[in-house]
Amino acid sequence: MLSRWHLAACLVLMLAAAALGWQVQGWRCERMQAESDQLQAQQRVEQVEALNAQLHAERVQRQGLESRLNASESQHFQELTDAQLTQARLRDRLATADLRLSALVERDSACAPVPAATGASGVDHGAIRARLDPTHARRIIAITDDGDRGLIALRACQAYVRALAP
Repeated sequence: MLSRWHLAACLVLMLAAAALGWQVQGWRCERMQAESDQLQAQQRVEQVEALNAQLHAERVQRQGLESRLNASESQHFQELTDAQLTQARLRDRLATADLRLSALVERDSACAPVPAATGASGVDHGAIRARLDPTHARRIIAITDDGDRGLIALRACQAYVRALAP
């Protein structure tokens, strides 16, 4: 039979083998944990890079939209300024009697008949025009000015919506 020393030696060897197995298992778990941590870190880096690329693309898109909107705004501001200058010139010309507004008057059959052949007298038998009172002409110009501004504002709004729509 086995002696006590042999039995103790076997027991010590078994304990040493168990301790060694325990240590090897710990190393293996640590290695697996390290690999898992490294994989998670790599995935996080990839996610951050993807988010960074997405943010960059959105920033570029936003800057492009802002530049298009700024160009559109400056264009519409220029149109509005041009329309205001045109209206101001027209009002000035009306005020200085350099320009008179007139309206076509329809010829009635009761009016003097138009000769069939024109003579050498130089009389023009064209459309009859009636001059408008300067006050009424200014009111008409003011109305067209408001209309021009409204149309320019409408075009600006439409351009803004078109720029925002994909």
